[in-house]
Amino acid sequence: MEREPMRIREGYLVKKGSMFNTWKPMWVVLLEDGIEFYKRKADNSPKGMIPLKGSSIHSPCQDFGKRMFVFKLTVAKQQDHFFQAAYLEERDAWVRDIKKAIHHIDGGQRFARKSTRKSIRLPETINLSALYLSMKDPEKGIKELKLEKDKRVFNHCFTGTCVIDWLVSSSSIRNRKEGLLLASSLLSEGYLQPAGDTSKAAAEGLSDTPFLDLSDAYYYFPDSGFFCEGYSSDDDVVLKEEFRGTIVKQGCLLKQGHRRKNWKVRKFVLRDDPAYLHYYDPAGGEEPLGAIHLRGCVVTAVEDMPDTKKYDADNILFEIITANEIHYYLQAASSTERTEWIKAIQSVSRTGK
Repeated sequence: MEREPMRIREGYLVKKGSMFNTWKPMWVVLLEDGIEFYKRKADNSPKGMIPLKGSSIHSPCQDFGKRMFVFKLTVAKQQDHFFQAAYLEERDAWVRDIKKAIHHIDGGQRFARKSTRKSIRLPETINLSALYLSMKDPEKGIKELKLEKDKRVFNHCFTGTCVIDWLVSSSSIRNRKEGLLLASSLLSEGYLQPAGDTSKAAAEGLSDTPFLDLSDAYYYFPDSGFFCEGYSSDDDVVLKEEFRGTIVKQGCLLKQGHRRKNWKVRKFVLRDDPAYLHYYDPAGGEEPLGAIHLRGCVVTAVEDMPDTKKYDADNILFEIITANEIHYYLQAASSTERTEWIKAIQSVSRTGK
């Protein structure tokens, strides 16, 4: 029986149309031998397939100056395909895996990731499930904390350093180096989950080890009740009882109107359940002026767009494309804030209801 190609990476990207200069969100699946793209994640049949044999990838791609984090895939027939990621690390992760897949195809090899489970070669006496239960023991286990970083509050979590400290004190390991291997295995098997950009980047292969023995790398137990919430720089407070779900991030942004294309300051509140970005009159008022449904959306940074002359001095824009292809344009106060909003919205769009 012929083996099905391995799914290497999948997720939403913005793809440029092959005939017209239109950019649409697509659910993109990187296989060993090609890239399939679907209109929606739930679709059974792809809209198209790009073969990787004989292809080349170009990143960064400057063909579209107004769009950031674009990479170009040129197939053997010299046809170009353009994709846009949400932020730098995501683009680089896609490019890295596509390059690796092309390299394996050209060399006649099968794609293979480094297996954390195999490389660790844990002794037979170590039972990860039993160790996990010990780590969660209310009295002797790892203490769950409320930690703050990058204007976000992480509830029911702990640091990578705390995990290694606990493994050493419980005599589960002989030294911190062994602790990294054991913690990486717990992470690989799903007993630990990364929380925050630092630990997530490492888990995705952007560090020397998938688990980090650092005080600013956060993790949590998958059944612990973990949640993350944000707070705005101007100390705006929104009642949590107003809607269901946890407030992930809130603050003021500029929003472009759909009809008049004029820009107005709005206060935005991002919630994870349901996955909505509500916006309000910053002068006050409990009722939202509107909401953007984020489930299955794509969010990307953009450099420029029509009708933004009034705010050319800043021009720190990003775009939300909903699942039904409605485009919203927003402007942050700084590039750092833009990245924070993009990552927060992207997280909610994948996990929220």
